[in-house]
Amino acid sequence: MGKIYASIDQSVQAWMSQQQMFFVATAPLSERGHVNLSPKGHDTLRVVDEKTLAYADIGGSGVETIAHVRENGRVVIMMCAFTGPPKIFRFYGQGSVVTPNQDGFAELLAMFDVSELGIRAIIRIDVERIQDSCGYGVPNYDFKSDRRSSQNWLENKTIEDMHDYQLKKNLTSLDDLPGISEEEARAYIFTDDNG
Repeated sequence: MGKIYASIDQSVQAWMSQQQMFFVATAPLSERGHVNLSPKGHDTLRVVDEKTLAYADIGGSGVETIAHVRENGRVVIMMCAFTGPPKIFRFYGQGSVVTPNQDGFAELLAMFDVSELGIRAIIRIDVERIQDSCGYGVPNYDFKSDRRSSQNWLENKTIEDMHDYQLKKNLTSLDDLPGISEEEARAYIFTDDNG
């Protein structure tokens, strides 16, 4: 059993800043629904305060996290050390989805430097439990760089192309839960358009 932390204190934040990726897990309420686990990179996770995390959702072909968070709010962020002393942190909480057409989006977006990525939403997490564990089973890996795949894919797209893509791919989840709305699909931004 790992240690429980009262908050995302300075020591936890210092450890987090050394990690190059994190994982997001969510699940629908239905026992037949698909559990979702997504790897994230590109320096898209921020500590808002000692009890709140936010990450920039750059979007893609699925919308599981958004659908699950909107249905029941349950979310966990997991980070593990791939170099240095073995350690895992899990941040359990209740999430909310903040889209570009909502109040508070611009304020959250200002926390990120992801100017070459498109933003579908920001997932805000009110953290209820912070727990570490040993991480002995996590292998050692050396970080080379973030992949440019997202940027390369976006370079030949117009904002209208991206709105259409969101409308085709992100209105419902694998289990037919509501994902993003048509209005939210049309609010998808390239971050350069926001500033």
